[in-house]
Amino acid sequence: MESGFPLLTLTIWLPIVGGIAVLASGDGNRQFTKWMALTFAVLTFVVSLGLWLGFDSSTAQMQFVEHVSWIPSFKVFYHLGVDGISMPLIVLTTFVTIFVVVAGWDVITYRPSQYLAAFLIMEGIMVGVFAALDALLFYVFWEAMLIPMFIIIGVWGGPNRVYATIKFFLFTFFGSVFMLVALIYLYFKAGSFSILDFQALELGMNAQVLIFIAFLLAFAVKVPMFPVHTWLPDAHVEAPTGGSVILAAIMLKIGGYGFLRFSLPIAPDASASLDWLIIAMSLIAVVYIGFVALVQQDMKKLIAYSSIAHMGFVTLGFFIVFSIVRHSGVSTGSVMGIEGGMVQMISHGFISGALFLCVGVLYDRVHSRKIADYGGVINTMPWFGAFLVFFAMSNAGLPGTSGFVGEFMVILAAFRADFWFAFLAATTLVLAAAFTLWMVKRVVFGEVANPQVAALQDLNGREVFNLGALAAAVLLFGLWPAPLVNVMHTTVQNLVTQVGVCKLPAAESAACLRGKPIPVASLAPSADNPF
Repeated sequence: MESGFPLLTLTIWLPIVGGIAVLASGDGNRQFTKWMALTFAVLTFVVSLGLWLGFDSSTAQMQFVEHVSWIPSFKVFYHLGVDGISMPLIVLTTFVTIFVVVAGWDVITYRPSQYLAAFLIMEGIMVGVFAALDALLFYVFWEAMLIPMFIIIGVWGGPNRVYATIKFFLFTFFGSVFMLVALIYLYFKAGSFSILDFQALELGMNAQVLIFIAFLLAFAVKVPMFPVHTWLPDAHVEAPTGGSVILAAIMLKIGGYGFLRFSLPIAPDASASLDWLIIAMSLIAVVYIGFVALVQQDMKKLIAYSSIAHMGFVTLGFFIVFSIVRHSGVSTGSVMGIEGGMVQMISHGFISGALFLCVGVLYDRVHSRKIADYGGVINTMPWFGAFLVFFAMSNAGLPGTSGFVGEFMVILAAFRADFWFAFLAATTLVLAAAFTLWMVKRVVFGEVANPQVAALQDLNGREVFNLGALAAAVLLFGLWPAPLVNVMHTTVQNLVTQVGVCKLPAAESAACLRGKPIPVASLAPSADNPF
């Protein structure tokens, strides 16, 4: 569906141009620089709202499509478009960036123009990742993300920032190399770099397995999944508050998005054959990493491990599709699983971003992230204590918050596949409550023992704006998830239908593990499948 006005290009390049302008303005007039950065961030969000309002949720076709020749000799195009999967993630990106700019308003005193410019440029690049329909364009945006984040952690990070940045870069770049090899192979098979052409290719099982593994190495690191998760706690601990917010709220979601855009539709037979591997890795992340979070003494590390456990829910929801069909013979619940994973990604963006902002509020005042250095914060910072308790309960999946909706949908879908999948996944409700509320008890409640805590000032206006807006989003989608689910429903239906069709060549079709294609009728909402 072609677009008359290049809204996607505007959403990508407006913050990038804004970042360059902020960088050029320098630090001579810091107030002007900050207001310029905030203006560009707000304008980008307004443009993304235009995408949302103009989006037709009744079709699975790509919308707002832009298609311009880029490198003609290799049939590479500047090809953009969005569907119900990428649209919510783009709006999440533009929404969260506003709070990152506001959070660094008074805190960042060293080269604030460069700090704000890095986030604006990274915002545009991340939107480009979600909007790219040309694989080479996707790869360029994917790799370009590393540069501003590398700089943000390396320049404004903690004492061990150099170690954290190098580890972050090496892990991510290692996986990306294999993805590039897979994309080049698919280019020679399809004759173009179009992602939609890749999805239509007929591929043998051996080729699909190798492509699936190549994509897995890239996306598993980005999510991150067990056992390639070890870079994340180090990156979070050393990153400034804004870096942690973007890392948790947006960058981790790009790995989940990659599974939906590449792995499942391009290699559906390999996905069906190797789904046990992803399910196992996801459940280990949910259970094992939950226990690891319980023993953390650093608030940022605890929230980082919490993110790994919650993202395990996302990948579980994406890959139980085939188990549901094998177990029950019908696809009822498959759409619910993927939609639950998507809702969990959006919800986690709000909640994890808010929790890292809360840690940032305390760190800016006390300059410590250690849980033992606090206690009785509620006595001196009642508004802050209320927000932290609310976000902690949301992180634990309290009904009425967005944290509950996605997890509930995935657990419900997991029951259709296997009772033990659902049982193990549901342990996160207990573990998340344990490690999150244990942190809250030690930080927020009790007597004030630290003189620094006794002298704390409560939230200022900018901090109330940040936390209040995120709390409103958590409540809105917790009480009324329909707008979010409706946007993605038709696209997810189409994806489940797509992965239900065997793509093996005729000579190998007997090896297809899924039998007949999934009928679209069975995917419609019903009394058994209300989502």
